[in-house]
This record gives sequence, structure tokens and C-alpha cells, in this order.
Amino acid sequence: MKALSIRNLPDDVYEALKKMAADNHRSMQEQVRCLIEREARLARGSGLEVARAWRLRLAGRSLGDTVEDVRQDRER
Repeated sequence: MKALSIRNLPDDVYEALKKMAADNHRSMQEQVRCLIEREARLARGSGLEVARAWRLRLAGRSLGDTVEDVRQDRER
């Protein structure tokens, strides 16, 4: 796992992070990691973009009829 050091962080930003960490019952390190991970996930694309990509990946595949499968299973 990689490590990251942040230098020259303004005092007001540091205090805001400190308060956020306390409010969320996290250490400063956990809070900053959580914020960075969230931003990285958001940068990868929105939920709509992910759904669109899956729709394209599955296009043309026969996925069957789930409702019919459940009905047949209940009749057994």
C-alpha cells in the first residue's frame, strides 16, 4: 500500500479535517483516506456512466426471463 505526505496544508483546512474526523469518530488519517477514496471513486464515473457501460457490455446477450425462471422453480 502506498503512503502520501501532504505539506503546506493551510491551518483552516487542517482544523476542518480535524473536526470532520472527530465528528465521524475517525482518526485524521482515516478521515483523509476516506475523502481521497471517495473523490477517486467519483472521478471514475457516475452511476449512470457505469450503468451505460454495463448495458453496452451485456448488449446482445440472452439473459433469460427471470420471472419465468422463478415461476418454474415454484412449481417444482
